[in-house]
Amino acid sequence: MPGWLSRLASAPALEPLHGRTFRMLWLAWLAANLTMWMNDVAAAWLMTQLTSSAVMVAAVQTASTLPVFLLGIPSGALADTVDRRRYFALTQLWVSVNALVLAAVLFAGLMTAPLLLALTFVNGVGLAMRWPVFAAIVPEIVPRSQLSPAIALNGIAMNLSRVIGPVLAGALLAAFNDALVFALNAVLAAVAFGLVLTWRSQPRTSALPGERFVGALRAGVNFARQSPRLQQVLLRVFLFFLQSTALIALLPLVARDMHGGGPATFTVMLAALGAGAIVAALLFPRWRARWHRDQFIWAGTLAQAALSVLIVYVHELGVALPAMFLVGMAWISVANSLTVSAQLALPDWVRARGMAIYQTALMGGSAASSILYGWIADWLDVPAAIACAAAVGVVGLLLLRKRRLEGQPEPDYTPQVPANLPEPVVGVAAEDGPVMVMVEYTIEPARSAAFTEVMQRTRRARLRQGALSWGLFRDAAHPERWIEYFVDENFIEHQRRVERFSAFDAGLREERLSFHIGEGPPRVTRYIGQSVVTQDTPR
Repeated sequence: MPGWLSRLASAPALEPLHGRTFRMLWLAWLAANLTMWMNDVAAAWLMTQLTSSAVMVAAVQTASTLPVFLLGIPSGALADTVDRRRYFALTQLWVSVNALVLAAVLFAGLMTAPLLLALTFVNGVGLAMRWPVFAAIVPEIVPRSQLSPAIALNGIAMNLSRVIGPVLAGALLAAFNDALVFALNAVLAAVAFGLVLTWRSQPRTSALPGERFVGALRAGVNFARQSPRLQQVLLRVFLFFLQSTALIALLPLVARDMHGGGPATFTVMLAALGAGAIVAALLFPRWRARWHRDQFIWAGTLAQAALSVLIVYVHELGVALPAMFLVGMAWISVANSLTVSAQLALPDWVRARGMAIYQTALMGGSAASSILYGWIADWLDVPAAIACAAAVGVVGLLLLRKRRLEGQPEPDYTPQVPANLPEPVVGVAAEDGPVMVMVEYTIEPARSAAFTEVMQRTRRARLRQGALSWGLFRDAAHPERWIEYFVDENFIEHQRRVERFSAFDAGLREERLSFHIGEGPPRVTRYIGQSVVTQDTPR
């Protein structure tokens, strides 16, 4: 092996690929993303042939991403409750069948603009299903120290497909027709399906039965509502994609307006964007040693905004291609920083649901961007729409300038074994409930303010674990006596919440106990809800 190739293979950025499982799933992810980009390129260009409306052209991007906004969270709940291997494979089978339908409709000459949007939406359903489960799989198969380069490699797969996919699609569009692009998509999705099935996942061990879908959905939403760290990431990713998607959604029109523009122009501009992202991803380990995630977000957002405006106001391909390359570097820098921040904010038991919520915020920003700036492009023109998007990005940065994603200790969600719970003396079935837990503390009145601050964090932690409600009371007659209560839906959910106990929760418990001055630990009592049969009072 040549020396330069050996050095490249041993680069820190490629270290996760040394593991066979990650390498195989990465190849499946690459094939899956090739189908996505080829579908998006072919559909976007086909729409310009079916209609001259800028709104309809931009709506292709919306149809592709809206399913993720609508179905991402339910998909994440399923990925946390079913076999992730089979679920991931099913998503690829879905995409393959949809691509076959697209190819058949085109071969038959029956394609219309509304039908193209409908089939693009159905293809987006496959994307909505596959992204959360893959995001949850990655931390299972790589150590925490390799999480950032693994996510960067996933970005490389995405952007390598962004380079190869448009080139393949463009070549097929120029030499043959759209139908052949979708037929090749069906083959690639089938290859990804086969690769996923070769993975032998480790079953998640738990003595408890699997979560029910509705309960899993509620637990995921509650976790996001009670996690300030995750909420910051969600807000930032929504605003960034509200800004950055405008250029992608309107790129067919931008390419058409270039001097000598056409399908090849659209293809090479997308390829330049992907190439820039790949280069940045390879350099990420070196950059991370010098800059933190907030700096990446600031620099990447400002660069993306400025370069987008340059591209649409200077209609020269010689300017657009290097600018698109730099836009790709800026985009992956922000996206990688936000994705790592989201992963670090999530424990494994809710990871697919949390990443689905993250994806929903991302795709919500993308879908809103496509419609909003497509409408502005119809009302004014394409350069004005891109300029508005750039302004939104800058304003968002200014509004969030005091909210940092890095600099505070990351929560350690490593599972911990809590103290043994006493077995119920009365017979309790899994569905019996609700279950109310009461904890009695004795606190010096002078330390009440500090104690309530810790209990506020305790409230968020209890609700993140799955509790339905929480409260804190102080004895009016004995001001040193405090009662904390929280309620679980039933006994099995009570046991499930205990099973989710982590190193972070253990540290928070030690903080609470440091305030307790009573003899022995705080008194804990558990109550099982009982139904009361009422009868009408006889007259």
